[in-house]
Amino acid sequence: MKIAYLDCASGISGDMMLGALVDVGAPLEALQDGIDSLGLPSCRLEIEEVKRKGFRGTKVHVRHEPEHAHRHLHHIQEMIDRSRLNPRQQDIATRIFARLAEAEAHVHGTTIRKVHFHEVGAVDSIADIVGTAIGWDLLAVDTCVCSPIPTGSGTIEIAHGRTSVPAPATAELLKGIPLADSVVTSELTTPTGAAIVGTLAQRFGPVPAMTVEKIGCGAGDRDFAEQSNLLRLLLGEEHSALADQICVLETNLDDTNGEWIGHCCEQLMAAGALDVYWLPIAMKKNRPGVLLTVLCEVGQRDRFESILFRETTSLGVRSTVATRRKLPRESRSVQTPWGSVPGKVVCVSGSERFSPEYEACRGIATAHQVPIPEVYQAARDAFVSRARD
Repeated sequence: MKIAYLDCASGISGDMMLGALVDVGAPLEALQDGIDSLGLPSCRLEIEEVKRKGFRGTKVHVRHEPEHAHRHLHHIQEMIDRSRLNPRQQDIATRIFARLAEAEAHVHGTTIRKVHFHEVGAVDSIADIVGTAIGWDLLAVDTCVCSPIPTGSGTIEIAHGRTSVPAPATAELLKGIPLADSVVTSELTTPTGAAIVGTLAQRFGPVPAMTVEKIGCGAGDRDFAEQSNLLRLLLGEEHSALADQICVLETNLDDTNGEWIGHCCEQLMAAGALDVYWLPIAMKKNRPGVLLTVLCEVGQRDRFESILFRETTSLGVRSTVATRRKLPRESRSVQTPWGSVPGKVVCVSGSERFSPEYEACRGIATAHQVPIPEVYQAARDAFVSRARD
């Protein structure tokens, strides 16, 4: 499975993404052909090899005639619909622009239909987004992982005046995405870059288990004194063990009824927690207590914190983001003397392992009055027998 890792140590922008794609092997001619089909006035891409803090990278320049058009989303959508882009390229570009429109509509208190694209409606930004969609499709990436993203600091001038970094639309687009701090006083991540990441990345964290085959470096406009202004794109094959990030929520309880804790655990699991568990602990003044822990998706933290505060006497919840390694799995069913038993199959060191589903085994054990270990063993034996056949 082909995997891409976006190393956003200096943030991400549309031109940096486009530069990284060209640098890693996306053909410039194909990108130019797709952009030409949009009908933009004399828009052409030019590449230049540059140095940023002593490291090389590819800078993509979008050259075009001066214009002062302020486009709406439907104007850009019409350009995409009548272009020569294939369906997947059109879909990627449309989703990036839709994400931008939603963010702009929210921060300006208007509707998507009425959103006026300013900077992102200009020719260079359209070329960056559509070029990214074409390049991403041509590289045939299956999975995208991205590092935590620095936004930079300071202030910038936009169409609506001076604003602090991150710009309002950028901040909106980065909700739920892990951010990294930075000592650079500049805008490192633009709305276009944030929309691209939010659309393409499936998960965020460190470099995943992969074999790197190609590396592309896309250069930003400025050469910072503190660090190289480059976006690195690592392209390769993913290893069998997958990595993602989860949120770990913890709270210490010493004055909550045990029945309430049980009820709270049920509510958390019903709400979609990845796992819930508790441990006995000793708290202040040697009071016996309970450490209640919830594992959930990073973007669901607020939801599960609310349940903890509502269903327990907790006065505070700790949260951390943890990297999780997991084996790829698939669902399969096997036939036993009492009927079909579903389960999960994982591959460990080239060998498949079958884990029967507990609820299915319990249902058979109850219905046929047989010990549940016997049902488990029959299901595992059936899987081994089937694998041999």
